[in-house]
Amino acid sequence: MELVRSIRSAERTISDMQIKGIIFDLDGVICSTDEFHYKAWKKMADDEGIYFDKEINERLRGVSRAESLEIILEKASRTYSDEEKTQMMEKKNQLYRDLLSEMSERNVTDEVRSTLEELRAKGLKLAIGSSSKNTAYILERIGLLSFFDDVSDGTIISRSKPDPEVFIKAAGMLHLKNDECIVVEDAKAGIDAAVSGGFASAGIGSAKDYSKCTYHLDSFSDVLAVV
Repeated sequence: MELVRSIRSAERTISDMQIKGIIFDLDGVICSTDEFHYKAWKKMADDEGIYFDKEINERLRGVSRAESLEIILEKASRTYSDEEKTQMMEKKNQLYRDLLSEMSERNVTDEVRSTLEELRAKGLKLAIGSSSKNTAYILERIGLLSFFDDVSDGTIISRSKPDPEVFIKAAGMLHLKNDECIVVEDAKAGIDAAVSGGFASAGIGSAKDYSKCTYHLDSFSDVLAVV
């Protein structure tokens, strides 16, 4: 019922927006690599003697690797040079990629896979909008790279969420206007990015109850009800 109320109370209707494409965040939406990120950052921080916990990790959701490191370094007892920061980010990324190598098609739920198939059958264009530079690698590992028409990720953007750049580029790749797309996100920073870019937004997971969402999804398959 919550989803139905959200749809009926949305300021803009589907017919008004003429939705032709959906842009999905990756982590926490299509698959979950959050725990891998946490373990990699935790190992890097522990080796440096920097306090790091789940609460701090929550602040890293949806932001770039460089910005994530700056948040972690708020707890550091000394100042790090740019070269040291680069080495720390490289170390974290290697730890993360080592963990990602364990991923497979088993890391995607049947619900996600079948929903994507139904969306494609509806003729909708699908894209990924993620700040991660490992997006294509993850999609390949989980067997979903071919499901998406285009991928906009950390390798082609200069500003991370809540800046809308990653979503604007995704819409451009799909040859669609911003207001012809819905962004599906699990982080408030991602919803903020969608709103500032003029996109409709669907919040799921941690972002489900965020007031700025156009739609509030209880599960991934609920996206079918809004397109």
